[in-house]
Amino acid sequence: MTKISDYLSKSAVENIQAALARAEETSEYSALLSLTKERAMERAYAVDSGEITGRLAGVPFVVKDNFLAYGAPTTAASKFLQDFYTPLQATAVEKLEAEGAICIGKANLDAFAHGGSTENSAFGPTKNAHDKSRVAGGSSGGSAVVTALDVVPFALGTDTGGSIRQPASFNGVYGVKPTYGTVSRFGVVAMASSTDTIGCFATCAGDAELVMDIMAGRDERDGTTLPDFFAPETVKPGQKIGLIKEFMSDDVDQAVRQRTLEYVDRLKAAGHSVEEVSMPMVKYALPMYYVIVPAEVSSNLARYDGVRYGTRAEGVKSLGELYGKSRDKGFVDENKLRIMVGSYVLSSGYFDAYYQQAQKARTLLIDEYRRLFDEYDVLIGPVAPTTAFKLGENTDDPVKMYLADIMTVPASLAGLPSISVPAGVDESGLPIGVQLTGWRKSDANLLALAKSMEVTE
Repeated sequence: MTKISDYLSKSAVENIQAALARAEETSEYSALLSLTKERAMERAYAVDSGEITGRLAGVPFVVKDNFLAYGAPTTAASKFLQDFYTPLQATAVEKLEAEGAICIGKANLDAFAHGGSTENSAFGPTKNAHDKSRVAGGSSGGSAVVTALDVVPFALGTDTGGSIRQPASFNGVYGVKPTYGTVSRFGVVAMASSTDTIGCFATCAGDAELVMDIMAGRDERDGTTLPDFFAPETVKPGQKIGLIKEFMSDDVDQAVRQRTLEYVDRLKAAGHSVEEVSMPMVKYALPMYYVIVPAEVSSNLARYDGVRYGTRAEGVKSLGELYGKSRDKGFVDENKLRIMVGSYVLSSGYFDAYYQQAQKARTLLIDEYRRLFDEYDVLIGPVAPTTAFKLGENTDDPVKMYLADIMTVPASLAGLPSISVPAGVDESGLPIGVQLTGWRKSDANLLALAKSMEVTE
């Protein structure tokens, strides 16, 4: 697979033409919802003329279609926004463009980022880059697939509970979920405001490091952003790493456990120490997540009412009917499910029993992480309990679908940086990723560690 450096010595016009051609060649994967051909070519000519310069001058990339970006509609893979053209761009996109990068298209996702397979897209599912009968993962499945198919060297995604890491694992690329607040969420369709993060997919750790370095930093339009702490660094020798025992049980596929242990062996060979650690609270993380996140989803989706923008039902006779019919038409079933669950746990009489209890448990989970990171530099485990599952296999069983996120949601609830690193394949050739997690603001160390392991792989 190509890297960012492979594009920097070439004509921007050639780069963009080749990326657009590759996008057309791989259209059967349904990874892209739209292409921004006209604007991309305009920017390519500006790069070649010297009008646009920067560290990513002439490098093509793709954004998940919940990022506001010019040149195509921003749909969030929903009928609600299928014709929405943005009047502004996301901060992350603006920062990349300021360094000369060129967006060529918008990637498929689960509608409003609700899902773990991209099967909840209103425009059809994305297919896995290695086996078209299997899911791409989600919700950032399209971004993972265009990276794995070598359409672009990197793509943007959002990670609320694993939506970058899991599809990265399923498609064999790097996926970065940063510390909460590292990258501005301004101009990105909100899902769950206390766990939403902006990250990227890349074909190598060094490229992911460069992209994160460009996107990171304070934004006055997003009050949750942190002052820019991200600075690429070299790997610290002799790190102490904890292998999470609860993520290596018999419920996890044997091949996934085996590739994880092989990666652990490589870490040891590189001079790091690895020992097993226990996190009893992680078994409660998924129930916490599916109380807290639907509550925030129900609040964030309240703005889609058929009045201000987006789909508007016709032939209605009352305001209530306008709301109801617009939402029925614009939302997919998973959106409706999460709105109903979220409204329930926030309702009078149930707030204390569900939402408040989940937030208390979340604090206990964070405290458990804090104690471990007092002793360990990094925690490691699989990204997901299985490789990519078959299309349609879990669509009728929401609980089974949610279990695919069981290893990724804990870091999200705690606001910690976590990255998916390719670790090999199973007997069928399906990719497997391992997950490296650190304490807050240790993002650069995780990427430096992953980059150092590329040399020995």
